[in-house]
Amino acid sequence: MRGAWIPATAVLAALMLAGCASTSGRSTGGSAGGGGGYYQNDGPPENERIDLDSIEDAVPRDEPKSKYGNPASYEALGKTYYVLESAAGFSQTGRASWYGRQFHGRRTSSGEDYNMFKMTAAHKRLPIPSYVRVTNLDNGKQAIVRVNDRGPFHDGRIIDLSYVAARRLGVVRRGSAPVRIETVTPASLRAERRAS
Repeated sequence: MRGAWIPATAVLAALMLAGCASTSGRSTGGSAGGGGGYYQNDGPPENERIDLDSIEDAVPRDEPKSKYGNPASYEALGKTYYVLESAAGFSQTGRASWYGRQFHGRRTSSGEDYNMFKMTAAHKRLPIPSYVRVTNLDNGKQAIVRVNDRGPFHDGRIIDLSYVAARRLGVVRRGSAPVRIETVTPASLRAERRAS
């Protein structure tokens, strides 16, 4: 039993590191128009003509936790992070950043490939997957994203948005923005619809 457990643990650790490696250097906090540039080779796709209206918010579903990306704790850039058992009732305020073409197609902490054209995000502590509503506190724009990755590991950032999520929220040009994130579930959405 123990002999079988060690290889499984090694595989999990390798996948976690692969996901963390894809996020540990992410910090697209520079501004495209403000002289800050993008982090390393990251940035928007070469063709930015995207019909944002055709890309829907992530649709919250009741999903089991991913086999990958949900250890009790993990370490990134010398800090230890503790993954929450549940996303129920979670909310947080801070700065959002985004990641784009440099990471497109690379493995996320969940084991899925990152797709900058899907409404996804990275968070340090929320269970994978989780769904959160992100509100840009500067302009009031909102989007629902599916958390399937770990990060951002840059001080002062609470969530890393996919490129299209950042576009929807008006974050791309500035690189980051103040946001509030709140857990969304199928049940909470039904309750909201009934109330409205």
